[in-house]
Amino acid sequence: MKAPQYKSHPWHGISFGEKFPDLLTAFIEIVPADKVKYEIDKASGWLKVDRPQLFSNVVPALYGFIPQTLCDIEVGKFCMAKTGKQYINGDQDPMDILVLEEKNIQNGGILIQAIPIGGFRMIDKNEADDKIIAVMKDDAVYGNYRDINELSESIVNRLKHYFLTYKDLPGSSGTRKVEIAAVYGREEALEVIRHSAVDYHNRFQLA
Repeated sequence: MKAPQYKSHPWHGISFGEKFPDLLTAFIEIVPADKVKYEIDKASGWLKVDRPQLFSNVVPALYGFIPQTLCDIEVGKFCMAKTGKQYINGDQDPMDILVLEEKNIQNGGILIQAIPIGGFRMIDKNEADDKIIAVMKDDAVYGNYRDINELSESIVNRLKHYFLTYKDLPGSSGTRKVEIAAVYGREEALEVIRHSAVDYHNRFQLA
């Protein structure tokens, strides 16, 4: 009898690719058509419902994470070095990635090949929560972009607006909990990704 075949855990069981970080595998959790926010269940690897999308702010592109990465000490140190802030640590999640493509993919829970072109240095309650911006490999519209500076200002502003408002509640007041301290290009994005791979190695492969 053949041994049973098990589904690989999207975070731990999938390689980020031989050409990492210039070309990497991304696991997509949610797509613009989703009216529910899904995220990975870290224990099982299955997608779970995080919360309904209660308001009109929906994700503007494919959104997921990079396997075998973690935002922890090294990502936090890099954020502090770049911003001059203190007491920043990673948010303890895999590195988030937003992938631009023009094919209107309808379902999450998939793997795609992505090319990082930049990122947002996002800080959420004193935690580094970087968002890597990428394009889908061989995409007809975005596939040839290699740096976030090549995107139109309107696209970048749309992406920034999503991340700055997706946790806001109508009628809420007070200081914004989330800030984007910088928008950075491809080379810095690759550096952030490398730090997240080191954080993952230090947490899971040296344990």
